[in-house]
Amino acid sequence: MPKSNRAVIYWLLIVCFTVFCMIVVGGITRLTDSGLSMVEWRPLIGIIPPIGEVEWQSVFTAYKNYPQYQTVNQGIDLEAFKSIFYWEYGHRVLGRMIGIIFFLPFVILLALKKVPENMVGRLWVGLLLGGLQGLMGWYMVKSGLVDIPRVSHFRLAAHFILALAILAYLTWLILDLWEAERFTNVSSSFRGLVYILSVVLFFQFLYGAFVAGSRAGYGYNTFPLMNGEFMPDIVWQLNPLWLNWVENNAMLQFVHRWLGAMVLFLTTVIAALALRHNDSVLRFWVSILVLGVFVQFTLGVFTLLQVVPIGLASLHQAGGCFVLIVLVCIFYKARSVEHSQ
Repeated sequence: MPKSNRAVIYWLLIVCFTVFCMIVVGGITRLTDSGLSMVEWRPLIGIIPPIGEVEWQSVFTAYKNYPQYQTVNQGIDLEAFKSIFYWEYGHRVLGRMIGIIFFLPFVILLALKKVPENMVGRLWVGLLLGGLQGLMGWYMVKSGLVDIPRVSHFRLAAHFILALAILAYLTWLILDLWEAERFTNVSSSFRGLVYILSVVLFFQFLYGAFVAGSRAGYGYNTFPLMNGEFMPDIVWQLNPLWLNWVENNAMLQFVHRWLGAMVLFLTTVIAALALRHNDSVLRFWVSILVLGVFVQFTLGVFTLLQVVPIGLASLHQAGGCFVLIVLVCIFYKARSVEHSQ
């Protein structure tokens, strides 16, 4: 780690960790059906929660005017409402904290001339991505405040993928500032498989978000077969057929479970190729990736078999973030000389 970049690296590591926590808290908020409990978006003054009985009753009364209360939570008392409200409140406050943790030190480091010139623009991009994520979060919530008390799984997927993109982007910036060295003598086949795995993992994250948003994980809670069938006929029930790939819960779960198996297979092949390389650092990183993917796959299976308990599902989401970070590091270090210039 270059001494001149140390302060910026430590700052970005803190931001990265906070984004990781934000993603996990966001998953818990979804799993507890808390995301629609705050029906107003107040990006600047919304950091203060309701204080006193009058304010709580006012917020609770506003919530009663929306579909989630009217069709799902009708009859809950104020205490029950508070239990879901605080998860969404915590999620939004954490989002604001990330903005503060990013912006204030960034300004100070700029004033102290601690930020390398080639990083200034890229860090402003990071700040912009964070702002867009806040807007995307509210755009997602809005979809659950009309008619159907559930957010659009397309908007949830966009919100989740953007969060992961921010996490990956920050990790890449840290590696650049760290001046992380590339692996030595990486074969083209190894590099190609890392690229392929990155694409497959993207679609796995996308379908994971689809499954979460559509609640597709609450059906077919058997593995490896789906209630005794490899592919139930119901996966093709929608017309036109392409609609099944994005709207049919059975198909969404089918794709997600077998993309997971493909990620595990590709990671195993990458590990076998790593053994042919005389590079202990490469083997170390690939070993971490294999362990992470195996644990993540196992968590996914048990989350399905146990019908999506909050604890396992949250660990599964955290595991996905961990795998992404490790793969970004491997991708960065396995680049060819041409792509690193």
